[in-house]
Amino acid sequence: MSNPEARPALPSATSLLTDHYELTMVEAALQDATADRECMFELFARRLPNDRRYGVVAGFGRAIELLERFRFEDAELEFLRDANVVSAQTLDWLANYRFSGSIRGYREGEVYFPQSPLLEVHATFAEGVILETLLLSVFNYDSAVASAAARMVSAAEGRPLAEMGSRRTGERSAVAAARAAYIAGFSATSNLEAGRSWGVPTMGTAAHSWTLLHESERAAFQAQVDALGVGTTLLVDTYDVTEGVRLAVEVAGTDLGGVRLDSGDLPVLVREVREQLDDLGAVNTKITVTNDLDEYTLAGLAAAPVDSYGVGTSVVTGSGSVASGMVYKLVARKNEADEWVSVAKASPGKKSVGGVKFPLRRRENGVATGELISLGGAPIGDHDDRPLYVDYVVNGELDRQWLGAAGVAAAREHCAAALAELPRTARRLGKGEPALTTFYVDEDGITTRA
Repeated sequence: MSNPEARPALPSATSLLTDHYELTMVEAALQDATADRECMFELFARRLPNDRRYGVVAGFGRAIELLERFRFEDAELEFLRDANVVSAQTLDWLANYRFSGSIRGYREGEVYFPQSPLLEVHATFAEGVILETLLLSVFNYDSAVASAAARMVSAAEGRPLAEMGSRRTGERSAVAAARAAYIAGFSATSNLEAGRSWGVPTMGTAAHSWTLLHESERAAFQAQVDALGVGTTLLVDTYDVTEGVRLAVEVAGTDLGGVRLDSGDLPVLVREVREQLDDLGAVNTKITVTNDLDEYTLAGLAAAPVDSYGVGTSVVTGSGSVASGMVYKLVARKNEADEWVSVAKASPGKKSVGGVKFPLRRRENGVATGELISLGGAPIGDHDDRPLYVDYVVNGELDRQWLGAAGVAAAREHCAAALAELPRTARRLGKGEPALTTFYVDEDGITTRA
């Protein structure tokens, strides 16, 4: 694991990782004196992608670190001035921007459902609205990866999974994807920056180009074993698999650490390779499979003698849902009498629920049975209900326990516990209703289904 104190310096400002209209709203609010109006913003998803049964929220540690560097320094202000994005008055306001509000939300790694109030920003309108794009860009992607990764972990049934998708996404997304997949239960990544930045264990041996570089497959295997030892994993399907396995054991001996298969009819091929290894005396040699895997192919290999998997494209693209469909809405504001007023969008198909919320995970004998959201007042629950909110920022001060490699490790641990609470039906891969139903409880104790 990397030392979080030794992490490299990051770019100084993140303030332009946003959309133009965030700044024009700030400008208009400054002009009509609503910029300082106290508000509550909420980040949530109206539905789960592809009718999945649960989602996993990821991105809090990244988002808070980006928030800490959300500053308009000379270079950013110069760009905005030259591009005539906003007026001189707004540029002055941006130059002094420091988030002074509070942010609370679900623990990173928590499971979520439609309408779960994943994150709440309590700030002035201007301070809160300007964060919309940054927060959504983090949570929509990271949660999509974590949600897909959790389904793959479930389908793998305890066998280790390595994230190997860096070449299938953007260079910075690759780091975020490795982090999210690890939180959801993957055991390692091929991405070195994810190891340095977030403490994710890294792994890797050789690609087909290594075999093709040498005059023969034997020479390639021998060179790899000489460099990395007999515990290495040899890629045996560059040419003929049966011959590759034979050569691998001949070169490394029966203590060979592993062989990797990256093509072929995997359920059949894995059994044949296992039988061949055993016949050759390499009974402890592991078989790793990497070949455009997703949760469905992993489930199809459940009965095959596979020891570990490497997943690339599918995990970094959310297994068909590269974004989580999350939105960021104003749900409450203070009026001129300094009283909270609930506000909500009423558009058909895009309705939101206004008001300050207090979410709980309803449980019976340790098994989750529902998502209970109290509106307006304090949480209404019983002794077995689990509160879902933690504080990330209080009056502008970040809680640093959620950051860096330590924050990732805590999120990974929490994700495993949250998934273990779900009923068995949540692990079904087919489309269906959310595993838990979300209910609202108003201040009069009246319960309605979301």
